[in-house]
Amino acid sequence: MERKVVIGVAGMPGAGKATVRRIIKRMGYPAVVMGDVIREEAKRGGLEPTPENLGQIMLRLREEEGPAVVAKRCVPKIMEAREPVVLIDGIRSPQEVEEYKRHFLSFTLIAIHTSPEKRFRRLFRRGRSDDPRTWETFLERDRRELSVGLGDVIAQADHMIVNDGTMEQLEEEVQRVLKELVGK
Repeated sequence: MERKVVIGVAGMPGAGKATVRRIIKRMGYPAVVMGDVIREEAKRGGLEPTPENLGQIMLRLREEEGPAVVAKRCVPKIMEAREPVVLIDGIRSPQEVEEYKRHFLSFTLIAIHTSPEKRFRRLFRRGRSDDPRTWETFLERDRRELSVGLGDVIAQADHMIVNDGTMEQLEEEVQRVLKELVGK
C-alpha cells in the first residue's frame, strides 16, 4: 500500500472543485483530474466533449468495466507523482472512494458544496464545451452525477467546504483543511 497522502475532492458540477484544485496546486501539490479520463476517452472515440457525450461515456465505461473504472485508471497516475501529497479532483462514486482506500493508506475525502443556482451560473459563465447552457441540461447532468453515487460520496466526506463566499474565504478554508491534513 502506497504511503502517499491522497486527498480526494468531490462536489456537484460547478461547486468549485477546479478552483480548489488550483489553490492546492499553487501550494505545490499535483492533481489528477478524474474527468480527464472521460475527456480522453471522448477524444479517442472522435466524439465532441459535450455534456451528453461525456455523460454517456462515463455511464458506458462504468457499465463495461465497473463503477470504479475511472479511479482504477487514475491510480497509476497518482503513484507516478513524485510529491508525497496528491489531489484527486472529481470523485463520483463510493466504489471510487474504496478503490483509492485500497491503494493509499492515507486517503482523505473533501466535499465542496454550493447551491444549485450558484453552480449553474458558474458553469454557464465558464462556458466549457461540456457545461450546460440551459437549466434543464444542468438538472439532467446533476441527476446523472447523482445516479452514479456522488451524493453518497459527498455524504461520507471527512471534510465539508461550503463555497458560497468570496475567493479569499475559499482559499483560507482550503489552506486550513490542508494544514490540518498535511501540516503545511
